[in-house]
Amino acid sequence: MVSNIGILLTNIGTPDEPTPSAVRRYLHEFLSDRRVVELPRIIWWPILHGFILRTRPKKSAKLYQKIWRTEGSPLLHYSREIAHALEKKLSLPVVLGMHYGKPSIKQALNELREKNIEKIIVLPLYPQYSATTTASTFDRVTDELKTWRKIPEICTINDYATDPNYIKCISDSIRHAEQTQGKPDHLLFSFHGIPQQYANAGDPYPEHCKATARLVAEALQLKAEDWSLAYQSRLGRAKWLSPYTDKVLAELGQRGCKKIHVICPGFAADCLETLEEIAIRGKEQFLAGGGKELYYIPALNNTHDHIDLFYQLVTHNIQIF
Repeated sequence: MVSNIGILLTNIGTPDEPTPSAVRRYLHEFLSDRRVVELPRIIWWPILHGFILRTRPKKSAKLYQKIWRTEGSPLLHYSREIAHALEKKLSLPVVLGMHYGKPSIKQALNELREKNIEKIIVLPLYPQYSATTTASTFDRVTDELKTWRKIPEICTINDYATDPNYIKCISDSIRHAEQTQGKPDHLLFSFHGIPQQYANAGDPYPEHCKATARLVAEALQLKAEDWSLAYQSRLGRAKWLSPYTDKVLAELGQRGCKKIHVICPGFAADCLETLEEIAIRGKEQFLAGGGKELYYIPALNNTHDHIDLFYQLVTHNIQIF
């Protein structure tokens, strides 16, 4: 390996603690991002500061408390584990920067600068590209590099939604769930949603999600009626990508599905949206609709195959750097 190359892994971020004050700081940073909320500030600012930041932190803190662990935030824990394992496998510096919260992308980049790194590969842990996540991450990287006197060479990995190794990882995790939990009546792919108007404006995210689900279904030789795709985590009253996961879960129970498996391929590491929204609340929604059993298939997290996927992505990009 070339010694002057460093890897910047990025993820969305997490509150420092499952408390209203920590959640408020996190939400303020997250929801102030113009890539995330594209409304004019004159409209959005009163909504954010007058309503959301006054009411949502207390509610969200209670949800975080349900999934918080002794080591802290699951998302931060698994993201760190991924970075450490990848660094060991690559024998190159690998640093983690969170888009919102700590450790920040700025801190991570400066850590690489202190190591005299001259070439940086930026790998956002978002398999499917979206302006709200991937592009916003690159904004943060660029904003920091604007302050540097000497700019390193940068290689960015935009997505890996259809990468064969990624498809195999997701497919294998579904197979493992069937082997340990039994075959379900239905498999649901649940991806984080974005506002429909963002997709209408050209964001390729929904097409990436559909491509991932289709390739996994083909690898598993699933029939059309055996699986479906939905989008979760919508915010506000605007139309988001549909169908909505909570509605689909209730409908699956109502139409006679007794046992389902749910996987969230857009999340590299388990977090609030998977552990609480799907494994806890989603299960309740499915049971309330008449279902009997919902099994959430864990994110790839720090598994060996997941680390190998990132190793392959990085080494391929080193070769063409």
